[in-house]
Amino acid sequence: MSTIDRNRGLTTPATPAARQPATAKTLSNPLGSILDAAKDGLKDIPRFVKMGKDVFEASTVKELRRIFGSDATPDRMTDGKFVGAQGQTFPPTTALKDLPAVTPRNNPNASETLIYVNGIMTPLQGQLGEMQALADKSGARVIGIHNATQGLVTDLAQCVTDKLDKGKNPAVDTLADTVYTELKAGRDVHLVGYSQGGLITARALGDVQRRLRIEDGLSAADAEKAMSHINVETFGAASTHYPDGPKYVHYVNNADAVPTLTGLGGSFDPLAFAKDAGKGAVVRRFTDGNLNLISNHMLDTAYLPHRVPFDQARAGRFE
Repeated sequence: MSTIDRNRGLTTPATPAARQPATAKTLSNPLGSILDAAKDGLKDIPRFVKMGKDVFEASTVKELRRIFGSDATPDRMTDGKFVGAQGQTFPPTTALKDLPAVTPRNNPNASETLIYVNGIMTPLQGQLGEMQALADKSGARVIGIHNATQGLVTDLAQCVTDKLDKGKNPAVDTLADTVYTELKAGRDVHLVGYSQGGLITARALGDVQRRLRIEDGLSAADAEKAMSHINVETFGAASTHYPDGPKYVHYVNNADAVPTLTGLGGSFDPLAFAKDAGKGAVVRRFTDGNLNLISNHMLDTAYLPHRVPFDQARAGRFE
């Protein structure tokens, strides 16, 4: 069951569609269940090793090549740029209509467009893979705004400054400018943020709200009404607060430490009173995981299998 609530949508942990339901055998053999969970976690280790190598290449090796005269482009050089089909990047000032989107494999003529912001430790090619997975699951076109990686320590430090709404983050600026421009043109916007991308989305929406109040002179109620043309989905997001106005659906895996410890919290959260998912937000909490905490946070395997169409999610229908 999912509820719509300002601060918290309590959901009974559900058996994920991607996993087999508990059987009498597994219930009577908890050790076997633990071993199965451990095996599932081990299966993902080669994938994470490759991801680590990709981050090192994008944030360190290419940086060294650039310093010593090579034409390699470090990932940070694409920070805040738009990402389109085949990983092409475009300046933040590019109009959305001029961007070639990633399209679903089974529907190249999709009409709806999602704007996707990735999380930490994700080079450009990693984001492109996530965009394709999102396009295939949603049936929509996907345009990315790249949240560049500079390695784990720097990425985590940026998460802290994003939470404090301090410092410059190019992805925040690009997203805020894009949303503001689209709203002023009378167009609806659909945003998707994953992990730090959800934190970036929340921060950008706060910037949009302030611009509507200060630059356009709108009242708080009118700014909220203007932002009702924004649909937002977050997956495993690291933000605890979202401004009122947009229509939100937040997905939180109880087995994922990122949203349960740094975001909106799991099904049991003693700090729920201090968090705000946004007025009228739907928070979908479920439990899907193994003993590998990284696996439990993955967009494509842990979260997207639980996504349902936005309007269906807003109605609280996840089955």
